[in-house]
Amino acid sequence: MSNEQLDLLRDKLDEVNLKLLELINERAQLVQEIGQLKSKQGVNRFDPVRERNMLNHIAENNKGPFETSTLQHIFKEIFKASLELQEDDNRKALLVSRKKHPENTIVNVKGETVGDGEQRLIMGPCAVESYEQVAAVAKEVKARGLKLLRGGAYKPRTSPYDFQGLGLEGLKILKRVADEFDLAVISEIVTPADLEEAIDYIDVIQIGARNMQNFELLKAAGSVNKPVLLKRGLSATISEFIHAAEYIVSKGNGQIMLCERGIRTYEKATRNTLDISAVPILKQETHLPVLVDVTHSTGRRDLLLPTAKAALAIGADAVMAEVHPDPAVALSDSAQQMDIGQFHAFVDDLIASGLYKDATKTPQ
Repeated sequence: MSNEQLDLLRDKLDEVNLKLLELINERAQLVQEIGQLKSKQGVNRFDPVRERNMLNHIAENNKGPFETSTLQHIFKEIFKASLELQEDDNRKALLVSRKKHPENTIVNVKGETVGDGEQRLIMGPCAVESYEQVAAVAKEVKARGLKLLRGGAYKPRTSPYDFQGLGLEGLKILKRVADEFDLAVISEIVTPADLEEAIDYIDVIQIGARNMQNFELLKAAGSVNKPVLLKRGLSATISEFIHAAEYIVSKGNGQIMLCERGIRTYEKATRNTLDISAVPILKQETHLPVLVDVTHSTGRRDLLLPTAKAALAIGADAVMAEVHPDPAVALSDSAQQMDIGQFHAFVDDLIASGLYKDATKTPQ
């Protein structure tokens, strides 16, 4: 074969390559249109029956010289890339997506901002037990320059015989304490029916891990003008977590804070397994503030400080932990709550580490 013939064939090959490129991109555009239609219809993007039919159609029309198995392998890779393209388009379309909204969302809670680059601490008892108990913690929280106080009035528990919280009475206690100490309170709401009444008493609606996919509750929270702290479900993937937040923002409420609180694995050394890598992933994928609950992720008082340091070091916007005047007699989760002295030591150690600024010296 002469050099002229070789060059001619190579030129034809280059032309075919460009035609293939054009056709592959044309196919990709069709895939994107199909993905948009499926998304509107709520249809699963991956259709294994359709993929099998396309592979069979390729086999029936293959005239060589490639083996059918070789061509099917090539097309499977094209199908895989197409599915990833649809998923990427779906992520771009999400209102909570960083690609949709490049700037950080800053949530303002009664003058305290979360997501503005300053890292916060959110402290308080696991459950509201009495006015005296909550006020004792609030006094110490206030003394450290903190603004955000957590406390459970409704307590979804694994056992129906465990303390379920004081309900509305607990919310009233939180409201009274918040007014007396000029704090903002965060408390979990477990049903849409309770939400309408609760918003008069709390500053942040918490949706707990067990309710992360309670879609009616998510939609109800999205319909009110009140910040929402959404916790990751016990076995939820990051994608499922993000989509749960999308339920809220799709109803018009963009004041959302995401909270990593550990996921269930086979490990028994801790209550849950803290997925610390979720923090940078969520901050890359979304524009929402990301918090870490070190109490529920570990279930161990001795691990609260090191995990809090890890959370702050990796970029969490806030750390949540539990404090009780006398954990030994707490009505819930006594083993994981700090007492007042341990709380002060906890804050002091975070300040000494350089990971957290002394809030008493920071303009509030």
